[in-house]
Amino acid sequence: MSQTTKRALEASLKKLLLQKPLNKITINDITEDCGVNRMTFYYHFKDIYDLVDWIMVEDAAKALEGRQSFENWTDAFLDILHQVQDNKVLVMNVYRSVSREQLEQYLYKLLDSMLRDFVAQGFTVQDSDKQFIIDFYKYALVGMALEWIRKDMKEDPVRMTERLNVLLHGELERALRRFRTDRSPADLDD
Repeated sequence: MSQTTKRALEASLKKLLLQKPLNKITINDITEDCGVNRMTFYYHFKDIYDLVDWIMVEDAAKALEGRQSFENWTDAFLDILHQVQDNKVLVMNVYRSVSREQLEQYLYKLLDSMLRDFVAQGFTVQDSDKQFIIDFYKYALVGMALEWIRKDMKEDPVRMTERLNVLLHGELERALRRFRTDRSPADLDD
């Protein structure tokens, strides 16, 4: 029953976001739309931002769980951009509110997992070096995604991903080669 109530509160918030911005929505608005009392809301969440955080964590978990395997990072990144676009109203409201950090954390979680899949393939690299490489690309890609969101997601995600692929083509593999524990001096020139 708890998950059902949380999902109903989520649906009400998303419905209300189509009508007004996040900072204009009250708990009373959500509970009235949902048909529950305020205490029910507070039983599950401490405030609206806690509900938003829960929605993003749940959406990230669903995205990671139901994710197909991708052949390359660009296809996986494009999938993430499409997920963000599918939740545009929620994402834009969170981005434009004081809880922008929640959106960043959501993207970091998705990209960390996605990049880990590609960094783990075929190279013997120390875990700390792998995380360093993952963090570098994760922060770069989140930065690009946040700028895309800031510009109201106007650029086609396919075009954006293609441009990133031109810029970064082969760089992730090259970085892994440079950090290999069994590398030769010639690998450093690569």
